[in-house]
Amino acid sequence: MKLQNKFTRKMATVFSVLMIAGVVSACSPEVGSEEWCADLKEKPKGDWTANEAADFAKHCLF
Repeated sequence: MKLQNKFTRKMATVFSVLMIAGVVSACSPEVGSEEWCADLKEKPKGDWTANEAADFAKHCLF
């Protein structure tokens, strides 16, 4: 019985973490989309990461 309770708790914890990760990742627009480009244009260029700058140039300028 104790082993089953530990397993159930671990599975509930894993499920909770995956759900939270899904909710958080669903909040940001897809890289390269019009919404993403607009969001990045509003963000100060000094706060952009190198990856964001490269993706912006690739998807929003060309």
